[in-house]
Amino acid sequence: MALGPEWFHGAVSVQRGDGWIQPWRIPVEDFELFPPDGIGGTARRPAGVRLGLLSDTRVVEVGLAPSDMALALDCVIDDELAATCRVPPGADRASFADLPPGNKRIEIYLSQQWPVRLTGFAVEDGAAAAPVASGRPRWITYGSSITHSIDAASPAQTWPALVARRNRWDLTCLGFGGNCHIEPMVARMIRDLPADMISLCLGINVQGGGSLSARTFRPAVLGFVQIVRDGHPGVPIAVMSPILSPPRETKRNAVGLSLADIRAEIREAVAALRRRGDTGVHYVDGPEVFGEAELPHLPDQLHPDAEGQYLLAANFQHVVVERVFGQRR
Repeated sequence: MALGPEWFHGAVSVQRGDGWIQPWRIPVEDFELFPPDGIGGTARRPAGVRLGLLSDTRVVEVGLAPSDMALALDCVIDDELAATCRVPPGADRASFADLPPGNKRIEIYLSQQWPVRLTGFAVEDGAAAAPVASGRPRWITYGSSITHSIDAASPAQTWPALVARRNRWDLTCLGFGGNCHIEPMVARMIRDLPADMISLCLGINVQGGGSLSARTFRPAVLGFVQIVRDGHPGVPIAVMSPILSPPRETKRNAVGLSLADIRAEIREAVAALRRRGDTGVHYVDGPEVFGEAELPHLPDQLHPDAEGQYLLAANFQHVVVERVFGQRR
């Protein structure tokens, strides 16, 4: 079957080429407005992007433009991970067979690690297939590689994907590995996307890259949140500081900021917004979501490992989903 935008969830836009279609996590027509190279080349990596269909098929085959990289795709049936297909470099398809009988919601999660170009998909002869309508609450989450979740075991096992399925939310993951620098164009993009809940995990790339100083960091956070708020009056916004990273907690970077400083600046930015009447914006302390107890699952002292994705998802559920968004599952 031919693919169009209606088959994708979690993509901001799609690009068409000679026989292929590629999802993007920025408006690809505005590529040059997201330097360098589409947010450091990360916006073409489809973290959280799914091909969604309602079908009675027991087989799904996804056609791929061959890649130089090994790809992992997941098949999720009615919000439960059913199978992972690991596609070697140069292969042109991912196949999922022996799916349960009857009508079901099928989502094919695309690799969060590498760009994916699709050439179409097929179901078994005689089966029906229709795009999945959204209909679910829409959650946007923005952040760094910790949100991008490169180290997850497979694309449906990133912590944002786990949280979204647990709550039956429609996920748009804007985790940009190494490239969460609180950029105004990203704020404008979030402002213009539909959302019922928004979470912003800010600060780790700024601290690591020294891209904002003590003079400019808090104003950038304030401006970013205000731009997002312009498009989403009344929507709850969780602003989370960095999770624990022991080497960076007190060590100051090239512009004089430690993670402790970053957290204090974010906390005060949120407090200022609340004092001025925005009671829908909430500060979340990152180490409460992933801290000392989870350190065994932080092998490089920065990124949660595959099991850590599940721990982060469970803690995010308790700290953010239940406390900030007011939802329990």
